[in-house]
Amino acid sequence: MVKSPPARVSELDLEQMTYLFRLMSDKTRLKILILLSQGERNVTSLCQELELPQPTVSHHLGLLRINNLIGNRRDGKQVYYGINGRFQTPAENSLHFAVENYTIQIGSRAGDTDGESIE
Repeated sequence: MVKSPPARVSELDLEQMTYLFRLMSDKTRLKILILLSQGERNVTSLCQELELPQPTVSHHLGLLRINNLIGNRRDGKQVYYGINGRFQTPAENSLHFAVENYTIQIGSRAGDTDGESIE
């Protein structure tokens, strides 16, 4: 059986994936993405769920928004955050997002029954 040569990964793809993984390596930002995959939330709701002060949550939301991982919309005085078009949530406990020519998937493994939450 003849194997095809490994695909070459462009420097741009590697750079973008490296930056994305650095951004997502923070536990709080990952929790925020998981919560937003369940639907839009405002800052107050996220602060209560994460048990963190508003400035901390706003800082992380700002980093995610600036890097186009989440979007926001204003409704009166409230600002609601949600995942943007780069993400898909095809199944419960699953996030898929696109980075140039690649799709990165985060999700629970089938059969995991340890009952851990995102807390």
